[in-house]
Amino acid sequence: MFTTETLWSPCRQVKDVSVKRGYFQKSLVLVSRLPYTHLFHALLQLVAPEFFEKLEPCLETVCNEIDQWPPPVPGQTLNLPVMGMVLQVRIPSKSDKPGGSPVRQVAREDLLPTPTLLPTIHELDLFKCFQSVLVHLQMLWELVLLGEPLVIMAPSPTVSSETVLALVSSISPLKFCCDFRPYFTIHDSEFREYTTRTQAPPSVVLGVTNPFFIKTFQSWPHVVRLGEIKMSGDLPKQVKVKKLSKLKTLDTKPGVYTAFRSFLHKDKILIRRLLKGIQRKRPSEVQSAIIRRHLLELTQSFIIPLERYMASLMPLQRSVTAWKTPPQVRPFSQDEFMATLEHTGPQLTSLLKGDWMGLYRKFFRSPNFDGWYRQRHKEMTQKLESLHLEVICDADLLGWTKDKSEVEIVDLVLKLREKMVRARRQQLQVRDGVLNKLDDFIHSIIGSLPEDLQTVLNTQ
Repeated sequence: MFTTETLWSPCRQVKDVSVKRGYFQKSLVLVSRLPYTHLFHALLQLVAPEFFEKLEPCLETVCNEIDQWPPPVPGQTLNLPVMGMVLQVRIPSKSDKPGGSPVRQVAREDLLPTPTLLPTIHELDLFKCFQSVLVHLQMLWELVLLGEPLVIMAPSPTVSSETVLALVSSISPLKFCCDFRPYFTIHDSEFREYTTRTQAPPSVVLGVTNPFFIKTFQSWPHVVRLGEIKMSGDLPKQVKVKKLSKLKTLDTKPGVYTAFRSFLHKDKILIRRLLKGIQRKRPSEVQSAIIRRHLLELTQSFIIPLERYMASLMPLQRSVTAWKTPPQVRPFSQDEFMATLEHTGPQLTSLLKGDWMGLYRKFFRSPNFDGWYRQRHKEMTQKLESLHLEVICDADLLGWTKDKSEVEIVDLVLKLREKMVRARRQQLQVRDGVLNKLDDFIHSIIGSLPEDLQTVLNTQ
């Protein structure tokens, strides 16, 4: 999955008759493992113009400044000096309320110059990305949720990248577990794999700009062709859903080329609200907040029944005992889950009508469900391991060893050591002092054994 690095690249093109193509082109590329899209975009807007004028000396100075930045600790507000300015940002954390304001007021510092506050470091302008496909927002959310193969044909790398990233984030807080390429070109190593017609397209969202791809991706089930972005304040023309058979010529008009039928009905109230906001010149930030809130509520309505059912598969805490292997999480039954929807389904939190059950059935076959289930199962299994360690810690272990053979005692020591190594490796959340208490117990037990066994156990 393409999540290990992100790139931003402002470009400058200048006429130059000495160059064969007639233009001299230069780009500044930022590569990072952190998905701080908004921060890096703001940073490059400051750095790129100076770099194009002063070249390497400017870049060396900026790199030295960035090298002094503090580490991005979740929940902290940081002041980041660069090129005579101070960017003030807050690093998001898991404890942040979904859909809440990413900015929190902090104690004012006497900084010169006055910091430039960035309201977010990672969120995109969703309205700018989706303004020509607002009437299809519901369908695009479903395509991303289901991990369907999707191609975004955009007029520029910037539009391509931002649209793909916006789509991937549209199902948050559910993690997108498929591959995605914000800017895919014919030079990518997977080019041949993704453009072959001998097998079904993989679950991937691709952003492209080369008109060559219009013909190449004719066999893909879902293609979105975007036109040039309208100026802010204009009413963008909403693209239409068209048949894939019309995706043939290089002058293909903007549109959503797919045979996909949405499971849920369109939220016409949302669409009217957003279109009216355009007519009234509502700020893009406000429009984006409306879209983000809608998508969040939609995803939460879909995922809450799954979370509720998954929680019911967790064994009762009283079934965890010190002298038995911790109980297992019950297997996920799709039929059993579907039977719960009548009384605890999305209709409790969402007004949208449609075939929710059909949407769930198809979701079960997607990489996103597999990724969600694996993560939740892992978390629940680790919770059982943590509870087991705490129960063992509270048990009378010394009393248990009094009438046991040396073989049984050594077996207990080895099993406890293995559990503690696994707990530390997985960073299990246990009560304070549990691991230290078990460590002390192990040392006490080993000390009570014959010297030859002590030597064996202490060398392991």
